[in-house]
Amino acid sequence: MLNPCIYLILAKIGMVFRMYKTAGVLFFFFIISFQVQSQILPAEGSNLNYRLIGFSFPPLKEKVSNLRIELASGIYNTEDSFKQNICKIIYCEGNKVIGEAPFWGQGYTWRTIATSERVPNGHAVKTKGELHHFSIDSIPEIDTNNVRLRILQPAEKFQDAYVILEDNKVMYDMTGNPVWFLPAKVCGAAFPTNLSVSPQGTITLLSGGAAYEINYDGEVLWKAQSDKEISGNTKPGFHHDFIRLANGHYMVLGSETVPWRPATASLKNKKSQKTNRPQNSDTGKIVPKLTCGTVIEFDEKGKIIWYWKSSNYFLESDINYCNPSANPLDPHAGDIADTHANAFYFDEKEKNLYVGFKIINRIVKVKYPEGKVTSVYGPVYKSGVPQGDTLFCGQHSITKTKHGYLCIFDNHFCDTMTPSRIIIAKEPGNGKKDLEKIWEYTFTYDSTMPQKNIKGGNAIELADSSLFVCMGVSYSKLFIVNMDKKTLWSALPERWNKDEKKWHVIPQYRASIIENKKEMERLIWNREMPLLNLPASQRQYKKD
Repeated sequence: MLNPCIYLILAKIGMVFRMYKTAGVLFFFFIISFQVQSQILPAEGSNLNYRLIGFSFPPLKEKVSNLRIELASGIYNTEDSFKQNICKIIYCEGNKVIGEAPFWGQGYTWRTIATSERVPNGHAVKTKGELHHFSIDSIPEIDTNNVRLRILQPAEKFQDAYVILEDNKVMYDMTGNPVWFLPAKVCGAAFPTNLSVSPQGTITLLSGGAAYEINYDGEVLWKAQSDKEISGNTKPGFHHDFIRLANGHYMVLGSETVPWRPATASLKNKKSQKTNRPQNSDTGKIVPKLTCGTVIEFDEKGKIIWYWKSSNYFLESDINYCNPSANPLDPHAGDIADTHANAFYFDEKEKNLYVGFKIINRIVKVKYPEGKVTSVYGPVYKSGVPQGDTLFCGQHSITKTKHGYLCIFDNHFCDTMTPSRIIIAKEPGNGKKDLEKIWEYTFTYDSTMPQKNIKGGNAIELADSSLFVCMGVSYSKLFIVNMDKKTLWSALPERWNKDEKKWHVIPQYRASIIENKKEMERLIWNREMPLLNLPASQRQYKKD
């Protein structure tokens, strides 16, 4: 059946058809031919960045008892050459199937073979499709002789899952086989972060300060280059967290640098002051600069529709009790020099935004869209000294479980006694102010590695309430653990050092997971057309 849009096109040019019947007929058959060709995937001559491939071809007119794809290693145009190099048979139930090509870095030829259910004269009729061609690219990171995901404990559950490692730029199955990589055409040699799959079956990532959404083929569907309309930054400044929401919008962390307005404005010890603090021309005093996080919401066309500036909160908050440069001997003197955000979670149902600030060990809860801070979790400052809850410190990722609890990746580098860990905590009620810890899982490390994580790390809740965890850059072990604290799978990303002749752990800032075949199929078959962002002059945004 033709696409309704094509019928509309044909109707509008009906007059042209009547005047130029021959040209009209040719145009009609061109449209038919284009639709048939567009149903054939991989596209003829395409160069793929994956081995897990969605094969698609036009539906067959007759019922068949056996339908399969023959895949040959190499590019061939003759029957004999093709038959001699068949390396895999992929059986199909319809005109779409996902199959795995065996090798990276080479060309392939494929065709369909259908056996008809009608058997005249006692002989089955086989229909051979045309030969089609594609190739699979290769990058050094998918060479398992040099870079690997070593399985420490095989999967008891989630055997059909896939994990994506940011530093490797590679997706692996649960046995450690690479099946996809991020192509260079997306962001070149720039380092990607927050590489994960969206609710819409696309891939989102940050690179070079810009935010991208791509499809499985690495085609850029959406891009946000800069938050300068909000922060005034001339360079791209997106960092740490970027997601596509269930409603199709996008949220990302940004940053801005603002003058600090401390309650005690006198700064006498200028020797301890940093060079990035400009002098106030009116008073001659040094004005400290404060780096603050922002959260920005874009719509599908790239228009800024909402943002929250943490500076509006911090500049009128308890940090005014602490002067970061007044006393260089104060162990808390540098705590407020940087209030950049390093994680957020948006509860779309309850309309609450949770933003984490690592340096000051704080999570703030913000009501959306009002932008008002309704709760503060972590220590607060009283007369220059942080006081209050120290449940977590140096925290990284924040999520919320399906039961409504906060799940916090707690690096906990503020003391040497408490290991890095995952905390699940209940938000306070009945007049209480602090979070209530209801579950925790402390990390174990290889004896040769640092015994505490310094930065990075994340946790993702799975359908059965188990957690997929990346332990962060100090020791980047990946694992799945259930609520009974039983490990269901674990692995370690490693790179071979040819000089030392040994494997080294590859630091991973974060990792993500595709939980099952259904989610993977949605990603593979997603064929969204690229969205054109509006120019900056046409964007509008709403202040908090």
